[in-house]
This record gives sequence, C-alpha cells and structure tokens, in this order.
Amino acid sequence: MSTRIPARHLARTAVAAAALAVPLLIFQPAPVAGAASAPADGKHDPGRDTQGVFLTISGSEKSAIRGVLLQCEPSPRGRHPKAAEACAAFDKTRGNLDALPGKRGHCTMQHAPVTVAARGSHRGEAVNWKKTFPNTCALRQATGPVFDF
Repeated sequence: MSTRIPARHLARTAVAAAALAVPLLIFQPAPVAGAASAPADGKHDPGRDTQGVFLTISGSEKSAIRGVLLQCEPSPRGRHPKAAEACAAFDKTRGNLDALPGKRGHCTMQHAPVTVAARGSHRGEAVNWKKTFPNTCALRQATGPVFDF
C-alpha cells in the first residue's frame, strides 16, 4: 500500500525548509573574543560590517516567515524600517529582549499566534531569543519597534 502526500503539503514543507535556510545564508558568526579587530594590512573589510541581529516573525501555518537584519554598530543601519528606534531599545535593555518595557494599550482577544526570534550579536554580546505572542497586537505592545517591520 502506498501513501500519497498531497502537493500542498510538499509545497509548505519546501517553503518552510527554505525559510529556515535563510539565516544560515545571511548570518556570519560573531568574532571570537580577543581576535584581531582589523585586517593586518589596515584596510577596511566590508564583510566585518555584517554583524547584527537577524529578527524573524512567523505566523500561523497560512502566513510566511519574514525577517530583517538589524545592525547597530557603528550606527543603526540595515533593512529594518525603524533601525534607530530598534537599536535604542536593544541598547536600553543591553540585548535582553525580555526586559523591553513594552507599551500600554489594549489588544483584542483574537487568537492568531505569532512567533518572533532574534539571533546574532549586539555590541559584542550573543543574542538568542524566541517567543510566541497571542497575536500581532500583543507582539507590538510587548516589543515596540524591535519587531515592527
């Protein structure tokens, strides 16, 4: 007896696998403590500017994963639309996203879970954080500009 897998399940699996591979392609490891911070020839290496935190948002099974690289050193940059505000929030909490002050307000009780993750380094400190919120409103209330992209 053979089991057929519907094409829609194969497509979802392929999309999920591709989304998981994206951070591996974009992300470079943080430098090792005590390693030289400049090339021996003294020239600037643009590849060294790729440190940062890769932020992702994923929703229910029907929504796609989206992500952005937030770079705060030497100044806020990257594709995050609110990079300066997000870097300020990271600085205020020293990279501890559980310590974000959040905003006051009310959200509906709509059940539409979103999972967010942050992986990388901020000001030389490793960041590896993941959390699920009941909906986008609750996410925005808790994280402010960090996941507002």
